[in-house]
Amino acid sequence: MILIDHKDRRPIYEQIIERFEQLILCGALEKNAPMPSVRSLAMELSLNPNTIQRAYQELERAGYIYTIKGKGSFVSEASQNADKKRQEVKKEMYEGIEKALLAGISPDELRKMLETCIEEAKKGRDNQ
Repeated sequence: MILIDHKDRRPIYEQIIERFEQLILCGALEKNAPMPSVRSLAMELSLNPNTIQRAYQELERAGYIYTIKGKGSFVSEASQNADKKRQEVKKEMYEGIEKALLAGISPDELRKMLETCIEEAKKGRDNQ
């Protein structure tokens, strides 16, 4: 479920956040599904529970999960987060397209570049 890349320069808690975001947004973790307990996930990943707790706090702050005292953490409604993520991606794409057009790249060439990037990203995901 969660793999930690110790060669990654990002802090471990950020890697955990990113992976749970992916699992929630793609629907692998359903709405109101219980999250693994901090202790069990810490033991499974051989990490300090404080690292997991920090990731969970950030996920809760971002609206991906919610916590019920004494019960644990659960997956929040993902549709709001998915819409927000799509808007962020759209904004980044728009900025990239603006840069490409200013650099003299034609719309046709840009479309071909996008298709190539999509195919490479798909292959990269399949190899994980």
